[in-house]
Amino acid sequence: MGGCDIIQTMTNAGMTLSVQIKGIKDGLLITLGEGDWGEVQEALLAHIAERASFFQGARVALEVGNRILNAADLGGLRDKLSDRGVILWAVLSNSPKTENTAQVLGLATRLSIPRPERVKPVDTNLPGEPTVLVARTLRSGFRIAYAGHVTVIGDVNPGAEIVAGGSVVVWGKLRGVVHAGAEGDEKAVVCALELVPTQLRIAGHIAVTPQRKGKSNPEIVRVVNGQIVAETWNQK
Repeated sequence: MGGCDIIQTMTNAGMTLSVQIKGIKDGLLITLGEGDWGEVQEALLAHIAERASFFQGARVALEVGNRILNAADLGGLRDKLSDRGVILWAVLSNSPKTENTAQVLGLATRLSIPRPERVKPVDTNLPGEPTVLVARTLRSGFRIAYAGHVTVIGDVNPGAEIVAGGSVVVWGKLRGVVHAGAEGDEKAVVCALELVPTQLRIAGHIAVTPQRKGKSNPEIVRVVNGQIVAETWNQK
């Protein structure tokens, strides 16, 4: 995609809000001008709605300037974009806090990063290891990349992806893509109340998910003798 597109809307205070959109190698770069976060967000979403066919399936990098945005701000916008068929994959910010929030959500913070940063293998038997907790359902287009363990309280829908240096625990249905032990840690495990992933990987091993009939039991998946094995997950 090439070219540049400027959106301008007038607020009640007579202030002009601008949203600049231009084509880049990895999709679209959207630069948000100064103004209230809610109003600029509405201007962007309104423009996307007006040109739905143009934005359908687009990968978007969002430049937010000096704004300090939390997980609810970025996650909320990502969900709204996903509902409109737009994938938010990167957030560019001058704020370290906003940048850190984006990284926790699995978003890139540099245009030159096409994949998650390399993570160091961890010993999953040691206590006190870094873990991120995500208390929400991960919908299509949602991606988490974290160097430690990842715990999700909610479902992981098809089209969502989790990449973890350690183990992955899903307190819900796992139906998306999951890669535990992403840098070669074969001690990592994947646990879920219902395990029907699109793809499941532990270190360099890939599992083929069998077709299931009826309701499945909670399961834990690990590498045993070089093969991925699923067992009933009984926590006692």
